[in-house]
Amino acid sequence: MQITGSELFVKALQQEQVEVLFAYPGGQVIDLFHALYGVTHIKVILPRHEQGLIHAADGYARSTGKVGVCLVTSGPGATNLVTGIATANYDSVPLVCFTGQVPTDLIGNDAFQEVDIVGITRSICKWAVTVRRREDLAFVIKKAFYIARSGKPGVVVVDLPKDIQQAFGSDLYLEHIQVPSYRPNTGVHIGQIKKALEALHSAKKPLFLLGGGVNISRANQEMTHLAQKTGIPVVTTIMGKGAIPTSHPLYVGNLGIHGSFAANMAVSNCDVLCSIGVRFNDRITGKSSEFAKQATIIHIDIDPASISRNIAVDIPIVSDAKNAISVLLEKVKPLDTNNWRRQIADWKQLHPLNTGGEHSNVTPQGIIQSINTMFNNAVITTDVGQNQLWATQFLEITSHKKLFTSGGLGTMGYGLPSAIGAKLGCPEKDVITICGDGGIQMNIQELATAIVYELPIIICILNNGYLGNVRQWQEMFFERRYSSTCLQRRKSCPSICSLPHKGCPEYVPDFIKLAESYGAVGIRVQHIKEIQPAFITAKSTKKRPTVIEFIIRREENVLPIVTPGQPLTSMIIKECETKC
Repeated sequence: MQITGSELFVKALQQEQVEVLFAYPGGQVIDLFHALYGVTHIKVILPRHEQGLIHAADGYARSTGKVGVCLVTSGPGATNLVTGIATANYDSVPLVCFTGQVPTDLIGNDAFQEVDIVGITRSICKWAVTVRRREDLAFVIKKAFYIARSGKPGVVVVDLPKDIQQAFGSDLYLEHIQVPSYRPNTGVHIGQIKKALEALHSAKKPLFLLGGGVNISRANQEMTHLAQKTGIPVVTTIMGKGAIPTSHPLYVGNLGIHGSFAANMAVSNCDVLCSIGVRFNDRITGKSSEFAKQATIIHIDIDPASISRNIAVDIPIVSDAKNAISVLLEKVKPLDTNNWRRQIADWKQLHPLNTGGEHSNVTPQGIIQSINTMFNNAVITTDVGQNQLWATQFLEITSHKKLFTSGGLGTMGYGLPSAIGAKLGCPEKDVITICGDGGIQMNIQELATAIVYELPIIICILNNGYLGNVRQWQEMFFERRYSSTCLQRRKSCPSICSLPHKGCPEYVPDFIKLAESYGAVGIRVQHIKEIQPAFITAKSTKKRPTVIEFIIRREENVLPIVTPGQPLTSMIIKECETKC
C-alpha cells in the first residue's frame, strides 16, 4: 500500500509505542501535523517555546525510561532545540528529535527558514541525518530509535525535507533492525572483573564512586545490594545521587567542587576506588593530578571513550552498569570496612552539611528538608546554579523519589519544562521543581503549558536577587566585584555596588502577580513558619501549578567549595573563611 511520508511518520511513532509527542508546528512540518490530526493514541503536547519543548521531552524520558520524542519546524524551530539537544546528550538521555526541512531541491540555496541542522548538531548528538529519499524513511526512523535507546543513550536528530513528507511510498515499517557499523558493547569482560575483585578484596579503604550511569541503567536495587554485601561506603556525583538511597548508612554524600567534606576526604584517602557510570569531569575531580592519588582506580562504563579520558584508571571495564554490578554482586565477598567507615563517620561529624544562618531565616536547607518530610512519592527537577547545588546536597532520594537535573551542560531554564515532562510521564507522582530567580525566567513561559494541560506541579523559586552561583565566585575569588550578577540592578544604581542593602530597587518581576496572571497559584514565603503551610496548599492544589517564591538571604552561599585549581581536600568550609 502506498502512503505519504507523513503518514508513515505517524505509523512509525505508533510502532515505536510513542505515547507523548512534544511538538511545535511550522511551515515545513505542516504535513506531519496534518497526518497527526485526530490521532488519539499519541498525545501531542504544544509547549510555548521549542527550548521548553525539548527540555520537557527530556524530563519525560528521564522519568519514564522511554525515548522522548520532539517535532519542530525548520530554521529557528530547529535551532531552538540546540541547547536541549546538548543538555540531553551530555546526560545520556534518549531523545529522537524530528525537524522539518525545506524541499530537497532547495537545500543549499538559502531558502526561507533553511539551516543545516545536521551540521549544527552533529557534534552534540549520537547521530544526525537528513532523509534524502522516501524509500529510506522507514529505515532511518527505526535506526534513530534504536541508536537513541541502545548502548549509551543519547540524542538522534532526523531532518525531514518537505517533499519527503509529501512523497508516496511503501507503508512497511521494520520490526527489527541491524546496523553493522553500530554495535554497542553491554557484556562484561570476566578477566577484568576478576582483577577488580582482587583489588577490592585486598583493600583496607575501598570506596564506590557512582555516577549517572547507575541511574540510567536502572541498577539502583542491585547497587544497594552490592554496597550492603561488601560493606563498602558510597559517594556519588550529582548525576549519580539516588544510585542508592541517600538515607542508607553506607551513603557518604556527593563529591566534587561543592561536595561534602566527608565525601571529598573519602575519595582523597581511599586505597581502591570502584567508579561506575562516571565521566570524571572537572566538577568532581578538582585538581586532576591529585584526584584519588592513593587509590587503585576501577572504572566501569558503557562508553569506552570515557575510560581514562580525564583520569587514568588501573582496571578498565567496558560494560553496561547493571550487567557489571550484577556480576560483581554474584562474585564479591564481604569485606571488613569497620575502621574505614568509622573514619568517614568522624569526617561527617566534624563538618556536616549546613547552610547556617539564623533559625528564623528562610534557608535553602530548611526548604528542602520540608520537601523531604512532606513528599514521599515525587520527582524533583532543578534548574542550574546555587538552587541545583543545595538540592543535590540536602534532598533525600529513595526508590520513590527521583532527582533530575542538567549535570553535564549546566543549562539554566531546564527546571520548569523538565518538570512538565516528568508530570506528563508520571502523573501519579508529585512533581516539584527547584529554581533560582534567574533560571526560572529563561523558560517561565512554560507556565502556560502547565496551565493548559492542567498539571499541578510545584515551582519553588529561591529568590536572592542575584545570579547566585556567579555572585558567590565573585565574592570569594574576584574581590567582591559583583559584575552583572545583581538582578535588582537598574540604570539609576551606582556604577559600583558590591553590597545589597535596604535601598535596593524593587525586584522585577513580581513572581506572585506573574503566576496569577497565568492562572497559577502564587505564594510568597518570607518566614520559616510559612514554609510548611505553603507546601500544604501546593500539595492540595489540583489541575494547576503552584508557584512558591522563597525569599532567602541575598548572599547565601553554597558550602563547602573547593578552591579553584586545587585538590578536593582544599575546601572552604565556613562563611567566616571568606567574610571574617
